[in-house]
Amino acid sequence: MNRIARRFRRALLGIVLLALFWHLWVLGNVLVWTVVPVTGTSFMRQRAVESDLTVIPEQHWVRYEDIAEPVIRAVIAAEDDRFMAHNGFDWKAMRRAFDRNRQAGGAVAGGSTISQQLAKNLFLSSSRSYLRKAEEALITVALETCWSKRRIVEVYLNVVEWGEGIFGIGAAAQHYYRLPPQALNAADAAHLAVMLPNPRRYEERFTPRLHEHASRVRHRMNKSEIPE
Repeated sequence: MNRIARRFRRALLGIVLLALFWHLWVLGNVLVWTVVPVTGTSFMRQRAVESDLTVIPEQHWVRYEDIAEPVIRAVIAAEDDRFMAHNGFDWKAMRRAFDRNRQAGGAVAGGSTISQQLAKNLFLSSSRSYLRKAEEALITVALETCWSKRRIVEVYLNVVEWGEGIFGIGAAAQHYYRLPPQALNAADAAHLAVMLPNPRRYEERFTPRLHEHASRVRHRMNKSEIPE
């Protein structure tokens, strides 16, 4: 019995140490990425594996000041219109999403903020579990604590997926418009913003419904509060 107890304690200690090292590694990356461009994420690696490594992720780091303002406004309007007002968690949006999903009997809406999406993209997988959501929450707190809102948006726009193997606004602007990201106009920005929930699908088939959504985002985006 004592031997079993000792083994259990060793296993438990191993799990605790592994979790501690994992969180220290995450925090170390968050601190380094405060000033260093992010050129690889967990989500990029996952996509490469899913594509049997036949698609090489394309990404061009772009500084915040070199991204056209309409892009920043459109993405915030489409993805997280209260971005500047919350501390990483939009409880109102989560409540609305919960009510919609309950009425629909399934997952039809999400309430994740840009900070939460970025936490997942940087370090986690797209799997659904309570453990992953807990890790996402912890990383979101770290991002909101260590980074400015400007830095969160800058990194998000540089790592988010915009099509098969296309990551970041630099690659997206070049792929879809053959333009640098500072040259994108309001219509281009709204089009790209509404692709984000399912970019690989909308890369090939941009539906009339998405056109209507892009039009709504374009009319809302000038009211978006963005980081200076």
